[in-house]
Amino acid sequence: MGRLILHNLKHFFITFFILLSLLIVFGIYIGADAHLNKDPLAYKLDGEGPHLFYADNQWQAHILRGNRELGYHSERHIYGVDESFNLPVYFPLEDQSFEININPNIVTPPVSYEDDQPILAISDIEGNFKTFRDFLITHQVINEQLDWIFDQGHLVLVGDFVDRGDSVTQVLWLIYHLEQQATKSGGQVHYIIGNHEIKNLQANFQSASEKYHYIAAMLGKSQQQLYDNDSFIGRWLASKNSMERINGVLFTHGGIHPEVADYGLNLVQINQVIRDQYRIPHFTRRNPGTHDFITSSKTGPAWYRGYFKDELTQAEVEQGLAAFQADAVVVGHTLHSEVTDSYDGKVYAIDVKHPMDYYFSFPLRSSEGLLISDQRFYRLLDNGSQELL
Repeated sequence: MGRLILHNLKHFFITFFILLSLLIVFGIYIGADAHLNKDPLAYKLDGEGPHLFYADNQWQAHILRGNRELGYHSERHIYGVDESFNLPVYFPLEDQSFEININPNIVTPPVSYEDDQPILAISDIEGNFKTFRDFLITHQVINEQLDWIFDQGHLVLVGDFVDRGDSVTQVLWLIYHLEQQATKSGGQVHYIIGNHEIKNLQANFQSASEKYHYIAAMLGKSQQQLYDNDSFIGRWLASKNSMERINGVLFTHGGIHPEVADYGLNLVQINQVIRDQYRIPHFTRRNPGTHDFITSSKTGPAWYRGYFKDELTQAEVEQGLAAFQADAVVVGHTLHSEVTDSYDGKVYAIDVKHPMDYYFSFPLRSSEGLLISDQRFYRLLDNGSQELL
């Protein structure tokens, strides 16, 4: 009887491990992964901020102080409405801070650029500061002091740098900091609005880390107020474009539906249509018009997945590009195992699974990006190497 039990147990465990192995292999094949062992520093809120709000004709900067045992309070600093000032940004994972300079003058950037400078593009960082910073250091966009060293190059951020991760504050302020740095060197940071930035502007926080709900409450705000028009970050995000053309290449988070060409809008016009709706949630109307198609969560440039989900012809892809005098398009939004090109080099997809600041993930994640230099396109790997596409 004992032998029979041992025999059956042996076969049970063999079968179990075979099935488990097959499940893991299948999960890896379809792109699934597991997030393990979240670092409790993700919930360290002492030093969180700054959160900057306009009130009483002045800027009020709030930084959270305290802990769960002693309680929390907001450390507040007041600045003149036209004053330039410096603030610290704290990153709990490494117990380090970096300083940003606030310039209250927020300007909507141009939609088109033409020069011979290199372009580095990355997308869908999703609130992971360390991953973002380290990739830029590895590929010599910035140095370890977060100083811009990419000369007159273009850094293009193709949407979805917010939500999911626990370092959204740090990511957004790093982008803002790099904008200031790049301008001094004749370079340019292009922050292209993605569907998750739009969600945040529209007070849709379903994908946000839950800690930001509590951070807002500790500041005496609702989560919506973190991105409203009295928020500096909110105003700054709302100034950004959803599509830009750089050296003949179009950058947008989702993609260009072929029928966009039927509306006859140029880049300035289409960006304005979408910007006008940044704070108005999309819904299906009885009599849809131009705005509905352009801002739709199915067909809008910040949302469209047709390059990878629909059976588009080469002609349809090129029809969308021709509407904006573009030779190719770079998109994020739709996840891929690696940076890749399709449609005879007309579409470049750069959304990959980046490492997460406070999680260990299995399988291990690694970042990728895209470099465009001398009209050649390269896949950038997180070890610093590059591969010609």
